[in-house]
Amino acid sequence: MRKKQIKKATAKKGMRKLSVKNELTGRNSHTKVKTAKGRKLSSTRWLQRQLNDPYVIEAKKKGYPSRSAFKLKELDDKYGFLKPGKRTVDLGAAPGGWTKVAVERVQPENKKGVVVAVDINEMEPIKDAIIICHDFLDDQAPTLIRNALGGEADIIMSDMAAPSTGHNATDHLRIMGLCEAALTFAYEVLAPNGFFIAKVLQGGTETELLKEMKNYFKFVKHSKPPASRPSSAEMYVIASGYRGRNDKIQEHLESSTITI
Repeated sequence: MRKKQIKKATAKKGMRKLSVKNELTGRNSHTKVKTAKGRKLSSTRWLQRQLNDPYVIEAKKKGYPSRSAFKLKELDDKYGFLKPGKRTVDLGAAPGGWTKVAVERVQPENKKGVVVAVDINEMEPIKDAIIICHDFLDDQAPTLIRNALGGEADIIMSDMAAPSTGHNATDHLRIMGLCEAALTFAYEVLAPNGFFIAKVLQGGTETELLKEMKNYFKFVKHSKPPASRPSSAEMYVIASGYRGRNDKIQEHLESSTITI
């Protein structure tokens, strides 16, 4: 009798797990896309992938402008950096998926934290976030953002990616250039013991960047969240325990040349 009860309980537990998975999936049916006249086969495949992507479906349900919001959620669930009260900067923030997640977790509505979204392009307003339309590479950007934060940043994050050229080596170098630009900005604006996260592409130079960052942060590693497509070469560099500005970083800031 007891074995039957255990089997029933196990079955119910399995059903709960399944329902959670279905909640993310949004639907079990597979949507097929007909090839329209004038549409390339590659475009049809992309559209079909989007329509059947569980993260895309869930992003629409939850009001996120992009599926990338779930990448940040999963990374934060693992590393726990978006805490209430933190002063947070989202570089290259448009369309705002990461900014929305940061607002949810940092809780600026309770006057504890601050979320500043920075992008060179105009963005739709996001409740409880400060949006700055400005090039973060501009010399005045660090002062402008520090003023908006009310001090130095606890977290600087970047999900920036250059438009794909279709040439892997070129795409790798361009995204790494954006990551290095965000990192140089972080050296100037990040508070001691601060946290840095940015997108990188596998291709070789990301390992060199990791080695360099270990001079300035106590903990550095790569991470690939489940929401990142398995076929994608993207990863994220996670760095915590910023050692603060010193002579070595000052020398780096004065000599660095960013190419994007």
